Amino acid sequence: MTEPQAKPASHPRIDGTHDAALQSWVASANAAGTDFPIQNLPFAIFRRTGSQEAFRPGAAIGDQVVDLLALRTAGLLPDDAARALEGTDNGSLNALMGRGRAARVALRRALSEGLREGAAKQAEWQTALLAQADVEFALPARVGDYTDFYASVHHATTVGRLFRPDNPLLPNYKWVPIGYHGRASSLRPSGHRFPRPLGQSKGPDDAAPQLRPCQRLDYEMELGIFVGQANALGEPVAIADAEDHLFGITLLNDWSARDVQAWEYQPLGPFLSKSFASTLSPWVVTLEALEPFRAPFTRPEGDPQPLPYLDSPDVRERGAIDLLVEVWLQTSQMRDQGQPHQRLTQSNFRETYWTISQLLAHHTVNGCNLQPGDLMGSGTLSGPDPTQGGSLLELSLGGKQPLRLPNGEQRTFLHDGDSVMLRAHTERDGFRSIGFGDCEGRVLPARQV
Repeated sequence: MTEPQAKPASHPRIDGTHDAALQSWVASANAAGTDFPIQNLPFAIFRRTGSQEAFRPGAAIGDQVVDLLALRTAGLLPDDAARALEGTDNGSLNALMGRGRAARVALRRALSEGLREGAAKQAEWQTALLAQADVEFALPARVGDYTDFYASVHHATTVGRLFRPDNPLLPNYKWVPIGYHGRASSLRPSGHRFPRPLGQSKGPDDAAPQLRPCQRLDYEMELGIFVGQANALGEPVAIADAEDHLFGITLLNDWSARDVQAWEYQPLGPFLSKSFASTLSPWVVTLEALEPFRAPFTRPEGDPQPLPYLDSPDVRERGAIDLLVEVWLQTSQMRDQGQPHQRLTQSNFRETYWTISQLLAHHTVNGCNLQPGDLMGSGTLSGPDPTQGGSLLELSLGGKQPLRLPNGEQRTFLHDGDSVMLRAHTERDGFRSIGFGDCEGRVLPARQV
């Protein structure tokens, strides 16, 4: 197999849909601090709460969701935007994802024009709106395969230091994107409740391992990256073409049973410690919406530069994404007392050691074929400061340093009843900030052994 050759970059740039001055006739989309202004327009799969209706595709605008199939049925979309939605009436975005950038750009432009202030057919479009508070969500896509990467060098170094103080970062890390095959069947949308997992673990004072409820349950603050266009088996995707095979980004909490993981991960890596639950936010923010927040990709001085199949002028110019990601926690006591989630940490996706295009190019360089709707996890996103750890494993230094919460409670790892929420938003002068909605999950007591 020959190494894929880079071709000149052909990525979307800033256009009229990004104009910070754009306003929508949906008033909530113009409110300061909304995740979903008209400059965003992320996609999801939804239906009315409690109904037996088929799930269908929608787009977020303010506190509303636009029923895309209703727009198509009413003849309110241009032909190219209507064609982009073909096949999405099966309750997934896979067909849209597989059509590539041109299709989603056509749909994005049609939505921007129809939802902006002064649009000629506002009255007709208004009939396709539903309040987000009145709908429920499914996963955005039928995920055939899920790969979780380890793209944050700060997370890898901190965790490595806990287990290998003299050699925290293994020698291959700065050369090759590290990943493992995750479990797609246990992915769930935001709002998921799951029991504390059982697993085999062996404590330092145990004569033999035991099957018991996880004692060191953790979250992992990640982003999920959805694959768009497929590549054929045996045909690697060149780095310059990688983003043409990506659709968009969502929030991902890859819950982890740390005590189970410590016992099982050698020699093959995570298994039951990761496969019991992973939570996704329902909204997928497209790469087009994120275009104003791209940033140069650089490596620290003295670090090796990526091998040629992972390098291109476009990656260096705009491979990173300036995106703030946060973890918020609400305990049972806080909930009982009417207290909201409290922020534990924040870091920036720009700090990641590998870009989204590098992850995809590496994933396919051996000929691996990816399908529309496949999911790649970024791995835990941690910043350079100790307070920016993307997991409790880091923030509590492996359980040695409890976190004190604002209400006086302490945490080293998660308790039953704890609710963890991920949030993310962008910031850049001259552009409207966009967000991802909430990605929330709650821990229930373990089932009996």
